[in-house]
Amino acid sequence: MIRIKFCGLTRPCDIEAANEIKPDYVGFVFAPNSKRRVSYKQAVDLKNLLNKDIKAVGVFLNEDIDQVISLLNLGIIDAAQLHGDESPEYIERIQVETGKPVIKAFRIHSETDVAAAEQTMADFIILDAGTGEGKTFDWALVEDFKKPYFLAGGLTPDNVTDAMRRLHPFALDVSTGIETDGLKDKQKMAAFAAAARKEETE
Repeated sequence: MIRIKFCGLTRPCDIEAANEIKPDYVGFVFAPNSKRRVSYKQAVDLKNLLNKDIKAVGVFLNEDIDQVISLLNLGIIDAAQLHGDESPEYIERIQVETGKPVIKAFRIHSETDVAAAEQTMADFIILDAGTGEGKTFDWALVEDFKKPYFLAGGLTPDNVTDAMRRLHPFALDVSTGIETDGLKDKQKMAAFAAAARKEETE
């Protein structure tokens, strides 16, 4: 069954829409330079509104590891998604001290990037184009990818069917593709989920 992650939620109305549409995951971005960044206090408030069946993922960029571990152990987030230069030791310490999953993101520009992604010790992998700009990467590079992964980068309600047919990812991770004027759009969120779920049943 395809999993869906709506990333970069920032407002209570975003959570209300997610609770109605029921993705498997939502993402709270803590990376300092992101336009979708939320504070830890905001994340607590948003998590308290979130349906308990939906997992909250914290998105980090070279964050202090003790902060990541604290957020996981307090239950503010259910998984850590890492976008920086975090080492295998960093990943392992989170896994050991929290028992929660670690998702490592890789920007895919070449076969070298693909090889690095296949070797990670993280629990899950995200294959992405870059930094949340809503652009796809060359999907041909990962058509034979060996591990289950989250596909990110430039996904929209219009191309999600093609992505699923070509790549058969474990999960779909979308942010820009469900926004209007930089804010989450409930209609686009619903359309994305409907397109993914329709393709799966056909």
